[in-house]
Amino acid sequence: MTTETRLLLLADTHIPPRARAMPAQVWDEVARADVVLHAGDWVEEAVLDQLGARSRRLVGVWGNNDDGALRARLPEVARVEIGGVRIAMVHETGAARGRERRMAEAFPDADVLVFGHSHIPWDTVAGPDTANPGLRLLNPGSPTDRRRQPVCTLMRAVVRDGGLADVELVPVDRTP
Repeated sequence: MTTETRLLLLADTHIPPRARAMPAQVWDEVARADVVLHAGDWVEEAVLDQLGARSRRLVGVWGNNDDGALRARLPEVARVEIGGVRIAMVHETGAARGRERRMAEAFPDADVLVFGHSHIPWDTVAGPDTANPGLRLLNPGSPTDRRRQPVCTLMRAVVRDGGLADVELVPVDRTP
């Protein structure tokens, strides 16, 4: 029997000042997900509360724009195992150049690293010359603040049979 766990990856929601509310499309995705992973920059504690109330399971970390109560409630780094997949999450990973090597060294026991900060979608695998050549690095971008990207985004993925499958970058309509 195949078991599946549907993941929703979010980061950099910045509510406010970048958006007044979470887009309706994000709430629809939350309703379909088994686990929501948020890689920081919530900005307001109310966003954490709303996402927590609507999620079956929520895993989050704080980002550089989060302080006070958010840092008190959330870790800087989160580690979870979902269906045999070891997931680590952190907001910032530093410069894009050399990211795979640095993160493979920092997270040698992870299969997947979810991160945010740049608002730039990212999907790579650390190479054979790194400490963890199978580490998959995923940044879902931002569902509310596209910055220099063509559209706002989130990511969906599925954990199936002990592996990560069906990773998909999804454009987000910012309509609340």
